[in-house]
Parts: sequence; C-alpha cells; structure tokens
Amino acid sequence: MTLLAEDLTLLLLDDDSGRFTHHSYLVAGLGGALLAELALGGWVQIGEPSGLFRRSTVEPTGAPPPEHPVLADALEEVTAKDRTASELVTRLGRAAREPLLETLAERGILRREEGRVLGLFSSTTWPTDDARHEREMRAALTAAIAEGRGDARAVALLSVLSAMDIAHKVLPVEGLGGREVRRRVKEMAEGDWAAKAVRDAVAAVDAAVMSAVVATTVTGSGGSS
Repeated sequence: MTLLAEDLTLLLLDDDSGRFTHHSYLVAGLGGALLAELALGGWVQIGEPSGLFRRSTVEPTGAPPPEHPVLADALEEVTAKDRTASELVTRLGRAAREPLLETLAERGILRREEGRVLGLFSSTTWPTDDARHEREMRAALTAAIAEGRGDARAVALLSVLSAMDIAHKVLPVEGLGGREVRRRVKEMAEGDWAAKAVRDAVAAVDAAVMSAVVATTVTGSGGSS
C-alpha cells in the first residue's frame, strides 16, 4: 500500500515530463498528507489546547513506529518537539519530497532521469514508468467524488487536496464541473467518515495546509509586484 503522500506525489507529477505541477502548494500538501497518514494509523493525535494562545500540538501516541522509512522519519520529527500542525506541515513536506520520489522509483512506479537545463544546470526529473497504480488510485478517487462517499484513506487524501484547493484540477470527474467537484470534496471532508479523533487530526492538518497555501500565495504575489 502506498502512502497518502506518495499518492499525492503521483497526482502532482506530470507523467511524461516528470516535473511537478502546483509547485507553490507542494510542500504543505506533502506535509499535510504525512500528518494525515500518521493520524489514520494511530501514531499521532491532536492534544488539548494549552498556553496563552490556546494552541493544540500534535502528540505521538506511543504506538510502535511505522515501517515505511519516510513515515518513520515524519513521526520522529513529531516526537522531537511539541509543535502544532501548522508548524509541522512545512517541515515534514520539505524533508520528505526527495525521499518520497526515491521510494516510488525504487518500486518501479517512477524512474529517475538526470539531465541538464540549457546545457549548464543539472536537472532531475521523475517520469512515470508504471502507471497502473496511479490509474487505479485516480479511478477510486473520482468514483468516491461521483458517489459522494469513500473510505477513510480516500477521504483523507481528498481532504488534503481540498485544503490545497486543487482537487477539481487534478481529479476531473466526467459530468461534473469544477465547482461541483470542489463542493463535493469539501462536503466529504467535513462528513462522518472516520473516528472523531482521526477527523479532528485531519481537520487540524487541513487548516495548517490552507494556512501554508495562503501564506505562499501572498508571498508569491508580493514578490511578483
């Protein structure tokens, strides 16, 4: 089984060029997907609000660490220091980008290609080598959107995509406009699809991803003016 963050990686990679789309949201999305995975697996929970600003931290549950090395590293980062979801999504996403690509290449889903830009600068791309998993994953996600329901893993991933506001861009559904896809995904994310503890954790992740996306968008707009 692939990680949510691995599936998100595949959704955001162009199959032919092996380059990412939606760069501005990539780090926050990957970090959010890793935190959502840790919540679904019972490795973390959201603590009670505390301190002057009544902030909730992401807390390890003490469960045995996951076997997947990228997820194990993410849990180690959570365990190292009390941090909120907002503080963690960028840290986790930035650290995991290359390892996620490498694990997908090791499994034969992607392939690593080295090249040069303008003959001067080295460049690494990750085109798709075996598209079967991505096709199946996309079919399952679009079916969930069409039906308005899905299992916990599907809804968790859709929730992260909703927070990034790109579900309607990366998962077009036949017969549904982008606005309707966006509405359905948001409604699913807010529904009763998992235990409350997991939903609370994913809601915190979504809020953190949205905050990071907004901050990135504002920074990008300021830099281009």
